[in-house]
Amino acid sequence: MKEFTPIDWIVFIGYAAVVVFTGLWVSRTRRGEHKTSQDYFLASRSLPWWAIGSTLLAANISAEHFIAMSGSGFAIGLAIAAYEWIAAVVLIFVAKYFLPVFIKKGIYTMPQFLSQRYDKRVSTCFAVFWILVYIFVNMTAVIYLGALAMELIVGIPLIYGIIGFSFFSAVYSLWGGLKAIAWTDIINVIVLIGGGLVTTILALNSLGDGQGIVAGFTELVHVAPQKFHMIIEKGTVFVPDGIGGKKDAFLDLPGLGVVLGSMWLTNFGFWGFNQFIIQRGLAGKSIKEAQAGMVFAGYLKLLVPLLVVIPGIAAFGMGAQLGKSDEAYPWLLSHVVPIGVTGLALSAIAAAAVSSISSIVNSTSTIFTVDIFKNFINKKATERQLVRIGRIVALVSLIIATIVAPQLRSLDQAYQYIQEYTGFIYPGVFLIFFCGLFWRQASANAALMVALLTIPLGILFKVVNPELPFILRIGYVFIILSFVMVGLSILDKSNQVESPILDTDKGSNIRTGWMMIALASLVGVVVAFFVSSMRNLALEAIYVLVAGFILIGVIIISNNTKRFMNAKGIIIEKGIFNTSPAFNIASIGVCGILAVLYFFFW
Repeated sequence: MKEFTPIDWIVFIGYAAVVVFTGLWVSRTRRGEHKTSQDYFLASRSLPWWAIGSTLLAANISAEHFIAMSGSGFAIGLAIAAYEWIAAVVLIFVAKYFLPVFIKKGIYTMPQFLSQRYDKRVSTCFAVFWILVYIFVNMTAVIYLGALAMELIVGIPLIYGIIGFSFFSAVYSLWGGLKAIAWTDIINVIVLIGGGLVTTILALNSLGDGQGIVAGFTELVHVAPQKFHMIIEKGTVFVPDGIGGKKDAFLDLPGLGVVLGSMWLTNFGFWGFNQFIIQRGLAGKSIKEAQAGMVFAGYLKLLVPLLVVIPGIAAFGMGAQLGKSDEAYPWLLSHVVPIGVTGLALSAIAAAAVSSISSIVNSTSTIFTVDIFKNFINKKATERQLVRIGRIVALVSLIIATIVAPQLRSLDQAYQYIQEYTGFIYPGVFLIFFCGLFWRQASANAALMVALLTIPLGILFKVVNPELPFILRIGYVFIILSFVMVGLSILDKSNQVESPILDTDKGSNIRTGWMMIALASLVGVVVAFFVSSMRNLALEAIYVLVAGFILIGVIIISNNTKRFMNAKGIIIEKGIFNTSPAFNIASIGVCGILAVLYFFFW
C-alpha cells in the first residue's frame, strides 16, 4: 500500500469541503421560507441540459465502476464495457419516446406513473420492490466499494470508511434534496472524469515506458490481446469465483447474448424506468433541455470504459498480483500515480460514490414519501411534513445500508452482483412500463400478475439451472411474462372505454404491425436451425429481440383495431415524439461512434 501524503490529504479534503459547501449553498432558502416537495424531490424543475447530463452520469457512475467495473476489466476485459456503450443508445430512445410522456403526466416518481396508468396495487408493489433494491443492493454496494477503495489506498479500516461515506453523503443531501445533489454532481463529474483520465493516462504511459498513451495502449493490446474482445465465447475466459476457484466468464457475459439479448432490457429498465435516473430528466427546465441532457449523458457514457475498464486491463497488463479482481484500481493508484495525483484519483472515486449514494438515498425517500406515506399513512400531509418525512426516510435508509454493507466483503466482482440481483425485477419492470406507455389495452390485473411473478420466476430459473447465465435468464423470464401480460390484458374486459382512433393512417399502421410480427417470426424460425451449433455464443438470446418486436407489432395492431381500450390507457398525441435537429444529429453521432467501437473490438 502506498503512503497517502499530506499533499494527497489536502487535495482530498479540499474536494470534500467544496462539495459540502456547494450543496448547502445552492439549497439554502430565504428566512421564513420552507422547501416544498417539488423543491426537495425535483429541484424545482429548474435544471439546464448540461446539469442534467452531468447529474445523470454522476448518479450512475459510482465506486462500483471505479472499483468493481475496473475489477471486471482486470478479470474479463473490454467486454464489460457493453453495459456502458449499449446504455448510450438506450438514453436516446428514453429521451425521445419515454421522457415526453412522463413529463406530460407531471409525475414525481415511477410508482406514481404506475398508479395513474394502472392502479395503486401495481404502484405499491413496485414502490416496495424499488425501496428494497435501492437499499439492499445499490446503496449497500456503493457504500461498500467506496470504503474498500479507502481501505486499499489509504489504509482506513473498512467499517470506518463505510461510516465516513454515509456521513459525507448525509451532510448535504439530506438537507438540500435533489437540488443540492444535482449541482454538486457537476463538481463530482468534473472530478471523476478528470481524476479518472489522469489515472488512465499515467497507466498507459507507464506501459509504454514513458513514450505516451498511444504507445502504452499499443503495448497493452500486445500483452493482453484476449482482453480486447466484446464477444466472449463459452469456455474461453475464466475468472475468479470469489470462493477460491474459477468460473467461466460466459456466465456473466454470454457471447452474442450481450448485444442481441436482455442487456437491452436491463438498460431500458435502468435508464428508462428507474427512479433515481428519470428523476433527473423530470427536473429539467423543459422537455428540450431534458432531452439534450440525456443525449449529452450518452456521450459521457461512451467515455466511461476509458476511465474505469482500461485501467483494470492495464493492471492486468502490468502483471498485478491481486487477492481479488476488485483490487485492480487501488493497485494501479499505488504503483503508477504520483504524490498529489493520488489524492485527486481518490477524490474521483469519492465523487463517484458520494453522488450515487446521495442520488439513491433521495430517490428512496421520494418513493416512500410520495407513494407510500402520502397514499397510505397521511393523505393530508402538508408540504413541510412531506419534506420532513423525506429527510427521516433518507437517514433511516442510510443507516440500514451502512449496517449491511460490510457483508459484501466476500465478493470478487461486486459489479456482477449488482447487475444480477437488480436483474430479477427488470423483465417485469420493462413489460409493465412499456405496455403502460404504448398499449391502450394493458390492464392493471395483468400488470399486477407480471409484477408478482417477476422475482419468483427469476429465482425458479436460478434454482433449476444455476449454470444459466443471468443475462439469458432475464430473457427467458421476459418471454414468459410477455405471454402473461398480453394474454391477461386481452381477456380482461373490465374498466374499458371506447377507443378513439386519432391516427388517420390507420391502414398503414396495421400493415407495419403485421410486417414486424412476420419478420420477427421469420428470424426466429431461421435462427432455430443454428441455435444448437452456436450455443457457445448464446445465439438463443436473440429470441428476446424476436419476442420484443412481436410485442410491438401486437401493440400497434391492437391500438389501431380494437374498439375498446383500458380506461387508463394513454392516448399518444401526434407530434409528441418530435425532436430538434440538434438532438437528432447528436443521436446519430452517438450511434456512429458506437458502431466504430464495435467494429474494432468485436
